[in-house]
Amino acid sequence: MQRRAQREQRDQRAKRLHRVLVCAAAVPVMLVAAGCSSDSGSGDSTDKAAKAAASASASPSPTVEAAAYGKLPEPCKVLSKKTLKDLVPEGKSGKEGKSDDISTRGNCSWNSLDNNGVKGSQFRWLNVSMLRFESDVARGPADKLAQEYFEKQVQDAQATEGAKSTKSEPVPGTGDEATAVRYELKKKEGTFKQQTVVARVENVVVTIDYNGAGLAGDKSPSADDLAKDAKKAAKEAVAAVSEANGAGGGKASGAPSKSASKSPSKSPSQSASKDASDEPSGGASKSPSKKPASKS
Repeated sequence: MQRRAQREQRDQRAKRLHRVLVCAAAVPVMLVAAGCSSDSGSGDSTDKAAKAAASASASPSPTVEAAAYGKLPEPCKVLSKKTLKDLVPEGKSGKEGKSDDISTRGNCSWNSLDNNGVKGSQFRWLNVSMLRFESDVARGPADKLAQEYFEKQVQDAQATEGAKSTKSEPVPGTGDEATAVRYELKKKEGTFKQQTVVARVENVVVTIDYNGAGLAGDKSPSADDLAKDAKKAAKEAVAAVSEANGAGGGKASGAPSKSASKSPSKSPSQSASKDASDEPSGGASKSPSKKPASKS
């Protein structure tokens, strides 16, 4: 009996030892399995990040259509001598405005005072301004920016303070689009008849400001004649812009660009400053401060 009991005890101890060894062997297997599972998840995350980076690098960068015109003509040379003689017969050399960058903006003005003594005098003032836009990824293509500025120039002319009898009309055959605005402005020297023609050719906006007045008792000039002369000057200036860029003045014939058929934006991309090079201040403000002396 004693031997039997000892044998049973030995068998039980052997069984317990066997279970311990089996459990001990199973622990490394579980750790290895868990380690493999963790490595697999990390690898998937790395692969996804690599694929996302590759996809981002493969995506094309934002682009915008390049500006059609890259320069401007000399502002005091955009009009022919004959045109200047017709519009400002007593005008001398034009006065060029200051510009930080002559490739993007420029303007030139002329004064003419035909003094007829006791019969009075005829005053004329002419200003040509040009503003060229560059394409910008954030703001849009150059011709669209120019179109927005064109609209603003027209609206500003129509809203001139103190203007009377304001009228507007399109000007065909002048760049991609053009509008003429006329009005009268009374000052102490006399009644000034203002003509503003705003024209756009591709990414350049040309503004012609032309006014006239009869001073010291002379009769007022014909608004129709002044308007005709201003439109002529605008067409000539637009042709000069095209020619300066090697376009042979083709846009002056009235062939519209792609943007001409689009509806103009009502929110200008940039606010115009009061510099005469990009927003004429209104020709009437350039009227002489004194009446010309009459000859005896």
